[in-house]
Amino acid sequence: MSYTFPIPANEIPDAPLIADVCVDQDQSNLSAVAWGAVFAGAATAASLWMILMILGAGLGLSSIPLWRNADITTGTVGVSAIAWLVFSTIVASGMGGYLAGRFRTRWLGVPRDEVWFRDTAHGFLAWSVSALVTATLLTTMIGSVVSNGIQADAAYAESMPGAEVTAIRANGGGTGDRLSYYIDTLYRTDTTDVPRSAPSAAASAEIARVFNNGLHQGSLPAADIRYLGATVAEQTGLSQDDAQIRVADTFGQLQSRLGELDVNERALAEQARKTAATATIWLFIALLSGAFLASLMAILGGRQRDA
Repeated sequence: MSYTFPIPANEIPDAPLIADVCVDQDQSNLSAVAWGAVFAGAATAASLWMILMILGAGLGLSSIPLWRNADITTGTVGVSAIAWLVFSTIVASGMGGYLAGRFRTRWLGVPRDEVWFRDTAHGFLAWSVSALVTATLLTTMIGSVVSNGIQADAAYAESMPGAEVTAIRANGGGTGDRLSYYIDTLYRTDTTDVPRSAPSAAASAEIARVFNNGLHQGSLPAADIRYLGATVAEQTGLSQDDAQIRVADTFGQLQSRLGELDVNERALAEQARKTAATATIWLFIALLSGAFLASLMAILGGRQRDA
C-alpha cells in the first residue's frame, strides 16, 4: 500500500500564469523601437530649429553667407551667432527628444534599466533623423540660392583683392581694366602742345605682356624699359630718359600695389581659416549638446508616459 503525502504550499514551484505568458508573447512580437514616435520627435526638432534660426537671422543674432566665396570674418560668426546656434540646437533637440519619449509605445514586463536604455535610444534616434533632415534641407536651399545668384557672385568675386591679383597676373595676351589704368598713365601728357593719341589695342597688349613678364621675373629688364621708353617718348613727346623713368615708376607702382594685395589676401585667408575652424568647433559642440539633451529629455518623457 502506498501513501501520497501532501506537498506543503511553500514548496510548490511557481508556475507562470497564463496571462503573464500571453503578455510576454505579445511583447516579444513588438519592436523595441517606436518609429512613429521617433519620426514625430525628429520632425518637431527639425522644424523648431529652422524656426529659431530664422528668428535669429531676423533679430540679427545669426547670419549665413548666401553666396559662394563669401568673405568670412570674425564679425560674421560672432559671439551672438554662436550663442544663438547653441541655444537653438539645444532647445529643438530637447523638445524632439521629449516628444519621442512621450509618444513611444508603453512596454509591459520590461526591466526598468531596459526601459531607460530604450528611452535614451529613442531620443538619440530622433536627434539623428532631425539632423539628417536639417542637413539635407539646408544643402538644397543653399544650392538653390547659389544657382540663382551666380551673377551676383561673379560681381562680388571680381571686387575682391585676390581677383585683381589673379586677373593681372594671369592676363598674358590682353589687358584688363586694372592693368589698363597703369598702361594709360604711360601716355599721359602735362601739356597740350603735343597731340594726345590713345595707344592702339596692339600696343596696349604688348605693354601688358611686357609688364606681366616683369612681374613674373620680379623686375622689369633694362631692355624692356628702353623699348617701352621709346614708344612712350614717341607718343607723348618726352625725352628718352624721362620716358624710361616714367616706365620704371609706373611698373614700380604696379608691383607695389600687387604686393599690398598679396599681403591683404593672405591676411584675409588666415582670418577666414581661423573663423571657419572656430565655427566648426562650436557647431560640433552644439550638435553634441543637442544629442545629449535629446536623450535625456526622452527619458523624462518616457517616465511621464509610464506614470
